[in-house]
Amino acid sequence: MERNVVISGGGTGIGLAAAQAFAADGDRVLLLGRRAEVLEKAGVDGALTYAADLGEPEQVRGVERFVAERFGTVDVLVHSAGGTGLLEPPADSDDPLDRVAHDWTVSFRINTLSAALLTEALKDRLASPGGRVLFVSSIAAYRGSGSGAYAGAKAALHPYARDLARELGPRGITANVVAPGYIEDTGFFGDAIDPARRERLIGETFTGRAGTPGDVAATLHWLASPAAGHVTSQVIQVNGGAERGN
Repeated sequence: MERNVVISGGGTGIGLAAAQAFAADGDRVLLLGRRAEVLEKAGVDGALTYAADLGEPEQVRGVERFVAERFGTVDVLVHSAGGTGLLEPPADSDDPLDRVAHDWTVSFRINTLSAALLTEALKDRLASPGGRVLFVSSIAAYRGSGSGAYAGAKAALHPYARDLARELGPRGITANVVAPGYIEDTGFFGDAIDPARRERLIGETFTGRAGTPGDVAATLHWLASPAAGHVTSQVIQVNGGAERGN
């Protein structure tokens, strides 16, 4: 049965891989992101696109209206948007505390607030029963990242997902988190990761390789399937054994 799937951050990396997986099933996919040109170049068969800054309530209202007009019901909502804030302008201050405030505010806006605003805007449109809400977190939520702001912002998604699972469970809707480790072929690590760091990250795995966007997309795809209908309020780690977490 064709489903309506909304994916934030759907133009690149994990979000794009997830979009391709759902589209291959014949699902109707809506790609969300801040850069219209990136969404247009994604090349997902049959996908709709909508450019918006999901950290801005008024732009999220625009998404809500678009979804109401084109989809009506949302079967799967995937939150893949986020990052370390490289697309944001730097702090306009030399004061160290100003820079801290800027970094933390940016991280929470693009990783946490964006997910919360989009979820709350579309929550009443989730299919009942059978709806799925899926968040992409990070191994950093467990072990830090060298940037406390990014790690903290991703970690905040975990209790939010649990609250949603409790709230939406009576409607037959699940909410889960997928926390990737080191994933190659994404823009997260920039165009070129330091070879020594890459070797160290791969060395932490038991599988002896870097993860791929497809690894994470396959997990998201399964969590959205009927087979995972009794899986909710969980954090599924996709990191080759580099971190267990609890």
